[in-house]
Amino acid sequence: MTDFALDDPFDRRPALPRPGRLLRQAADSIPPSSLVLLSIVSVQLGAAFAKNLFAVLPPSAVVFLRIAAGGLIMAAVARPKLRGLGWRDWAVGAGFGLTLALMNLSYYEALSRLPMGVAVAIEFLGPLGVAVAASRRRLDLAWIGLAGLGVALLAPWGRQASAAWWLGIGFALVAGACWAAYILLSAAAGRRFPGTTGLSFAMIVSTLVIAPVGVTTGGADLLQPSLLLIGLGVGLLSSVIPYSLELHALRRMPKHVFGILMSLEPAVAALAGVLVLGEVLHVQQWAAIVCVVAASLGSTRMTGR
Repeated sequence: MTDFALDDPFDRRPALPRPGRLLRQAADSIPPSSLVLLSIVSVQLGAAFAKNLFAVLPPSAVVFLRIAAGGLIMAAVARPKLRGLGWRDWAVGAGFGLTLALMNLSYYEALSRLPMGVAVAIEFLGPLGVAVAASRRRLDLAWIGLAGLGVALLAPWGRQASAAWWLGIGFALVAGACWAAYILLSAAAGRRFPGTTGLSFAMIVSTLVIAPVGVTTGGADLLQPSLLLIGLGVGLLSSVIPYSLELHALRRMPKHVFGILMSLEPAVAALAGVLVLGEVLHVQQWAAIVCVVAASLGSTRMTGR
């Protein structure tokens, strides 16, 4: 019995499209603004699920699960090419990975002590600072002041607060500074590494950096299948899916419009905290988040003109 070849000219059946092509076609059918919003929702859902893990694992172990899962997936999709790299390329890639590890570790440490909306609002000072520094307009001082007012409203002035709250604010500020460095290093890596291989290289480096801390603090609990599965989900939601959506959206929309939409992230984080984690925020905290979002929107609109 003779088998028919797959490219038999008499076979009238339509060829099945590849999964990657199907995903690209599906993404092309979605407006780019919707892709950005989906990316934001994915990131915050991933953070909410990660925070649920803090009951059984310390933040450093959860960070390790997230980065390791995302790194393995990214390495499989975009394997970094190491041949031909100069020492400056290695330095940029290593710095990018180290910043990525420190940013995630600081953010998760802040998340373990603060509500999601509060942590993201403070962390958002990082990209806001980069946007303002790139603009150099006098009006930017007003946006800096508005963002500063938001952070001041988030601090527990005049009332008794635990040391954990202040420590959480400190971690969120460190995460924001790392986020600013991440933006700059991401651009530098994009010029030195083709495609998405720069991010893939950075995630591998960050996995190696965070592994000693994560494995030490997590111990044998990291081998539980249920926790590994949740960690894989967090890695997908927090790294792989949003980055893919944002990359696809940026190819079809102006960067300043992308920045305006990303300004909504603190508000989405607060809503995710309420809906997923049951974190109830006070009126003053909501007002602070509105201040940070408004400052980000204002600075991004000015830089886009």
